[in-house]
Amino acid sequence: MQALIFDCDGVLVDTERDGHRVAFNEAFRQIGWSTEWSVERYGELLTTAGGKERMRRHFDETGWPVPESERDAAIAKLHKLKTDLFMQLIESGKLPLRPGIKRIVDEAIAAGVKVAVCSTSNERSVQAVVDTMLGPKRAPHIRVFAGDVVPKKKPDPAIYNLAAQELSLDPKQCVVVEDSNNGLRAAKAAHMNCIVTISSYTADEDFSLADRIVPDLGDPPGKVVSLADLRRLID
Repeated sequence: MQALIFDCDGVLVDTERDGHRVAFNEAFRQIGWSTEWSVERYGELLTTAGGKERMRRHFDETGWPVPESERDAAIAKLHKLKTDLFMQLIESGKLPLRPGIKRIVDEAIAAGVKVAVCSTSNERSVQAVVDTMLGPKRAPHIRVFAGDVVPKKKPDPAIYNLAAQELSLDPKQCVVVEDSNNGLRAAKAAHMNCIVTISSYTADEDFSLADRIVPDLGDPPGKVVSLADLRRLID
């Protein structure tokens, strides 16, 4: 096993419902738009990867509050504001890491296994999760690939292909932790092994491609998924 690679949202932290959605709604409010995404609507939009792409889809479907000539600038402004608001949420400590994340990262680092995060979310917000929630002892060991660093978002495998290239990895010797069908498809298209930890929005998605499906990675004294268990996915 050469690398353990995580998605961010829904995997490191169950951020979608109570993090990103809340930050989007506050960003809409602050710029004076009446848009508000319900829990159900945001769940629908999650089938589209990337925050800017979700906003475009929503307004394409419901109508834009600005003329076409102003849309690109409005989306860029909104996404920057939303990222700032999301980072404030992360830094507040109100969104805890999912079970088993710190433990499995520590196991990987101790074993000399490379650790990375591959996410379609904004790089600043992903790095904030790593730096703030995994902490200064772990963060230097974790390489982040996120946002617009690749031209296509999940389910396209570009983000995982980039990680394999940059870290000199054999994809078949990597294990990815994902929580969505889009992420799972991206990992498998990159020829990587993939375990799914189901999150609040993804319980009903198709995970038939997964090498293993669990509620979470777990912490003692409960049932846990260990680094040895992940190695067996490769074997």
